[in-house]
Amino acid sequence: MARQLRLNLGRDGPPSFDDFVRGDSNAEALAAVESWPAWRDGCLTLIGPQGAGKSHLAHAWAVAADALILDPATPDVTAAAGRPVLLEDADREVPPEGLFHLINLAARTGGGLLLTARTRPATWPTALPDLRSRLNALPVAEIGPPDDAVLEGVLRRFFRNRNIRPPEEVYPYLLARMSRSIPDAAEIVRRLDEAGDMGFRPVTRVLARQILDGQ
Repeated sequence: MARQLRLNLGRDGPPSFDDFVRGDSNAEALAAVESWPAWRDGCLTLIGPQGAGKSHLAHAWAVAADALILDPATPDVTAAAGRPVLLEDADREVPPEGLFHLINLAARTGGGLLLTARTRPATWPTALPDLRSRLNALPVAEIGPPDDAVLEGVLRRFFRNRNIRPPEEVYPYLLARMSRSIPDAAEIVRRLDEAGDMGFRPVTRVLARQILDGQ
């Protein structure tokens, strides 16, 4: 049997709002992010569980806003002055003084600050009273775990990027059994692609069952 050659096409260019898969689970968060630059005091916190699509949405905004992406462990506050800024994982190991100054800079002309985190800013620990008051006041947009519409959309994209066209029955089969996570969807598609290539087999429901069962 001739082996089917597949091309791993990958994603074309940086993340964008156009290629963000939309659904009920992320509609409100998407609308909030897209409302830039009308954020109150120039700030918005995007929260949600791991694997929900926060990073994709945040980086799509960063591209659209020409934002500076800072290292959360060592944020360069000086470089952030007068321009939009993205700071991911803001609820983990961000120097409190740096975060305080970034929030203040966001309200100035040309500034802006998008934070991503798993929890609400009001719950983040800090010993700085001034930072505490600012965290409590930050506007929040919450993105939920991916619903079926989002997961099906990202599955189709991941398959398309690998030049794979599975039968339509594969999608409801996977959706009924996989975890609610975009990275897990990517991993499933990767494993299906590799298993299909190794065994010279098409990606079908049978192969999907074997992959999900760990065979």
